[in-house]
Amino acid sequence: MHVRPPKNSQSKDFLQMEGIGVLMTCPMFPYLEQELEQRFHLHRLWDFPSRRRFLEAHAGSIRAVVGDTKVGADAELIDALPGLEIVATFSVGLDKIDLGRCGEKGIRVTNTPDVLTDDVADIAIALMLGVLRKVCGCDAFVRSGKWKSGDFGLTAKFSGKSVGIVGLGRIGSAIAKRAEAFGCPISYCSRSEKPHVSYKYYPTAAELARHCRILVVACALTEETRRIVGREVLDALGPEGVLINVGRGAHVDEPELVAALLEGRLGGAGLDVYENEPEAAEELFPMDNVVLLPHVGSDTVETSTAMADLVVANLEAHFAGKPLLTPVI
Repeated sequence: MHVRPPKNSQSKDFLQMEGIGVLMTCPMFPYLEQELEQRFHLHRLWDFPSRRRFLEAHAGSIRAVVGDTKVGADAELIDALPGLEIVATFSVGLDKIDLGRCGEKGIRVTNTPDVLTDDVADIAIALMLGVLRKVCGCDAFVRSGKWKSGDFGLTAKFSGKSVGIVGLGRIGSAIAKRAEAFGCPISYCSRSEKPHVSYKYYPTAAELARHCRILVVACALTEETRRIVGREVLDALGPEGVLINVGRGAHVDEPELVAALLEGRLGGAGLDVYENEPEAAEELFPMDNVVLLPHVGSDTVETSTAMADLVVANLEAHFAGKPLLTPVI
């Protein structure tokens, strides 16, 4: 998906945007940084020894903030930028942005939906296969030379396992479609039952967990969904169950997850996200029934490029007085 104008555009709007102050909150995709630098007056917050010093020097000139899943725009930053007009996040998730404060101040907000759906759904399936078929353990077994001394042993079948999805939005629906191709019965829970969906609906995550072998967390992080997976849900999933999280780390009560795995109350887990990234619970590291990824669900060249193009296109549309492509506010 390439939605931005050509690089060599020298339109009046393009030339006028070169003086607009845009703040990147942390290092992101280099291509995005390059595209922003070509079009705007780009500031990198990490180039300054402190946020305070940056604000003292440049607060009045910043009209846009570009954040991501690590550093977005909290109330403190928003209040410190009197000329802020738009926050464009290089992510679909919005939990790092104070949407309430943006709404109060009339600040526009955009994200990057749709373009990352396939990659995140793909990685969810990869985690299911990785945990059940012990893909990482098999790889290490061959590399270590242990295969010469005997076979690896049996693993668990994925095809046909019942899959429950917490959050049947874009990503959850894409995961369901992929799991169906493996012959997996699908069920889900969400804020309300979806019309025109044939999957079995359960009103709570605990009820869903009691009726599936693999529970996938794919919902947005809100106050209602924070730690939606705790002891009750993990015990409902049970010692034969597997938890997959491609949502946000804060969806899961990590200490309870660690305890359930250590005590054998949960069969396994595949995680791409953690509550305090880049930290992950070290108790998980030696577990051969756990697969850990460093929040790479959407990190392909193709998708990151499309996300970057969408961030830039939203900023260009805003400053040209045109409709935003993916408005949140």
